[in-house]
Amino acid sequence: MKIVESLMYKLSGENVLEIGPGPGALTQYLLKQKINLKLVEIDARMVQHLEKEFPETKNKIIQKDFLNINLNEIFENDFSIVGNFPYNISSQIIFRILSERNKIPLMVGMFQKEVADRISSKHGNKVYGILSVLVQTFYEVENLFVVEAESFTPPPKVKSAVIRLSKKENAPHLNDEKYFFAFVKQAFSQRRKTLRNSLSGLLPKEKLHEEIFSKRAEQLSVETFIELANRFSK
Repeated sequence: MKIVESLMYKLSGENVLEIGPGPGALTQYLLKQKINLKLVEIDARMVQHLEKEFPETKNKIIQKDFLNINLNEIFENDFSIVGNFPYNISSQIIFRILSERNKIPLMVGMFQKEVADRISSKHGNKVYGILSVLVQTFYEVENLFVVEAESFTPPPKVKSAVIRLSKKENAPHLNDEKYFFAFVKQAFSQRRKTLRNSLSGLLPKEKLHEEIFSKRAEQLSVETFIELANRFSK
C-alpha cells in the first residue's frame, strides 16, 4: 500500500501503467484510485488469475512483454509507471523508461536494494555507475523505503527498496544524446582504471591529457559527465 501512496502523492486522475502485476498485490489498491489504469503482464496464468480475482481488470490487461511493447498503443498521452519489478529485468526496465522518458513523468517501483542503491547513488560511491548517471541526468531520484525480506512469502535472499523517479522540469541540454550514453557507458567500462584508459577507445589520445582524465569514472558528478560529453561530442 505504501507504494501506491508514494505514487498517488503526485497523481490524480491520470494514466498509470502497472508493470508485472502478478497476483495483484499492488493492483488491488490501484483499482481503488481515481486513475486510468492499465496492466502489462506477460504470464498467461497471472492474467487469468487477475481477471478472476479482480473482474474489473478484464479490459485493462495487456498480455505482452513491457520491454518490447509499443507504448503508444496503450496511452496516447503521458503516463506514470508503477510496479514490483522482476529483479532479473529491472535494469532493462529502467533503460526502457529512459528511452520513453518524454511520455513518462513519474515512476514508483520496487527493486532489489542493490539496484535501487545504484540508481540513487551519488558520485564518490562504489555503487555509483551507468544507471546512476543516466537516470539522474533526466530524473530526480528519491530512495523512499527499504522492504525487508520477511515482508514476502516465501522471503527472498535479498532486501528490496522502493524508489520514485520524477522527470526534471529543466533537463540538462545534451548536444548529442547518443554520444552522451556511449560516453558514460565507456567511462565505466573499466571501473578500476582511470578515464584516460577507459575512454581511450572513444577519444583521441591528444584529448586525454587533461588532469580530469586521471580520475576514475565514479569520481565524476552527473554534471561533469554532461559537461565533458557536450564538449567532446563537438
